[in-house]
Parts: sequence; structure tokens; C-alpha cells
Amino acid sequence: MTLILIIMSFIDELKIYVKAGKGGDGVVRWLRKKGLPFGGPSGGNGGNGGSVYFRGSRDTNLLFKYRFVKEFDAENGTDGGKDSLFGKNGEDLYIDIPIGSLITNTDSGEEYEILKEGEVIQVLKGGEGGNGNENYKSSRDQAPERATPGEKGEQANFHVEIKLIADVGLIGIPSAGKTSLLNALTKADAKVGDYPFTTLDPNLGVLYGNIIADLPGIIEGAAEGKGLGHKFLKHIQRTGLLLHCVSVEYEKPLEIYETIRKELKKYDKNLSKKKEIILLTKTDLLNKEEIKEKVKTMSSLSKDILTVSIHDEDSLKKLSDYISQEVSSN
Repeated sequence: MTLILIIMSFIDELKIYVKAGKGGDGVVRWLRKKGLPFGGPSGGNGGNGGSVYFRGSRDTNLLFKYRFVKEFDAENGTDGGKDSLFGKNGEDLYIDIPIGSLITNTDSGEEYEILKEGEVIQVLKGGEGGNGNENYKSSRDQAPERATPGEKGEQANFHVEIKLIADVGLIGIPSAGKTSLLNALTKADAKVGDYPFTTLDPNLGVLYGNIIADLPGIIEGAAEGKGLGHKFLKHIQRTGLLLHCVSVEYEKPLEIYETIRKELKKYDKNLSKKKEIILLTKTDLLNKEEIKEKVKTMSSLSKDILTVSIHDEDSLKKLSDYISQEVSSN
């Protein structure tokens, strides 16, 4: 059975302000017991403030859910009490973010990465609770009036950026048929249009439990920022299998293919080493002999070459099975 995941919108960057909790204040208190009306100091310590952690999740749409949240706060510790009672520690704050996220403390410049589901990274420490007057009792001072306030928790601005982790990435120039193919394979409902750069952010779907990403189209010069530039290329770095979509409607498919390969290598040499399948799309536009000629032209690349049409259920089934087999074998 095909598992379907539909994501209506995808946000891959987020800027937030985060505060760890303040420590509770220590207090000045005195023992008040029967027969001991003026006992010694009994002021308790304040609780520690909650710390802040980022935690990895497979929910790739988390940043979209946070789009209206600009500040996150961990819980403050409570003040100490009488009879030597310590204040309660504030609850730690866990901010769930998609695996594949790069986290930057823009105040200090420190960077962190979340690469595994459930991975936890502490980024801010809560303030320590203050001391109550019981802590300051000594042989020289039997009745200290001294207590200290809790410390402030750490706070900072953070920039969270997703470099998408997907099992399969659909790549190709604008209008190569990637979005339509994603919709056909996973029943996603991604926007399709007859013009370049319909896909401004990755669209996601799930096929047999494997995440497929329709990555934004690329043009010559993307490595230098033209078109969607780095917004496209950064997401390929952590994608497993690449399905390089080349439409059969183009007269020179080999040149179209080489354009993309050139940009991948210029951006990051490791991208050109990824496992890649050439997928000739929109085969319903040509007859069988014409398709054979296109395949023959691309066969000089010594790569696996598949053909598909979103209007041909058999070709979609073969492609689905191929994807499942390739991902499970890697």
C-alpha cells in the first residue's frame, strides 16, 4: 500500500529568539516552631531555570508550523520557601525541528546540526537558583539576613535552516515534469504550472515509506545564484538517490542533462558522485521509435536510463518498484 504524505507548503528557514529560564530567588526565612519562636535561618534555595534543547524530528513541515512563533521561552525556576524548601526547577524546553537542520546562534556564531531522529542538542543553559539565608549560617553569623537572586538564563537569536534529508530527489531543469511525476507517484497535490519555477520550495511525498522530494528547477549559472540558485542546490546535499528528469520533448536532451551536472559539480563536487538515474519524462509526446532514439542518445552516459509518462500506469508502476528496490539496497 502506498503511504501518502501531502504537504501544502514548505518552509526551510526560520529566525527565532530563544530564552532559557531564570533561576528562582533564594529567600530569607526563619524557623517558627513551638518552643522555638526565634529559631535559626530556614530560607530555601531557588530552583534552576529550564534549559533549551533542539530535538530532531522526521516531520519536515515543523518550520511551517512555527511560522507565527517568534519567541520561545523555557520555564523559570520558582523561589525558595520557608522550612528550607527548595524552589521547583523550571521545565526544560525542547524545540522539535526537522532532521537535516543547521542551527546557528547568530549572536555567538556557534553552529549545530541535527542529523538523526530523536537527536538532542543543548543550546542554552538555564540560570541557577539563588541561595537562601540558610546557606549563609556560620559560627560567626547565626542569623544571616542574606539571600541571593536567581541567575538569568542564557538567551540568543537563532537561525534554523533545513538542508532536506530525503530518500529520493527529483532534479532537472524547470518544466522537466518533476512536480507532475511526484503527484502521480504519491498522490501529492503539489502545484503544477506551464511556466518555469512553479516549484519555489521542495514538494514532498511518500512512496512505500520513502520520502521523495521534488526539488526546485535549475538553470545554467545556478551555482552562482541565478534562478533559484543555492535554494535548489542545498537540498540535494543530503538526498540519497537522484532521479534526473529530462523531458523527451527537448531536441538535445544530452545537453540539457550536462547543464545540470555542470551546476552540481560547481556547487559541490560530492554531488556529482551521488547515485543517479536518468529518467526520460513525458514519453507520451513521442512515438516508440522516437523514444528509442532518445534512449540511445543518453546511453552514451553509461547510466541507468528509465522512461516514464504520468499517463502510463505501467511505466509509473515500474518506476515505483525501481525506486523501492534502489532505496532499500543502499
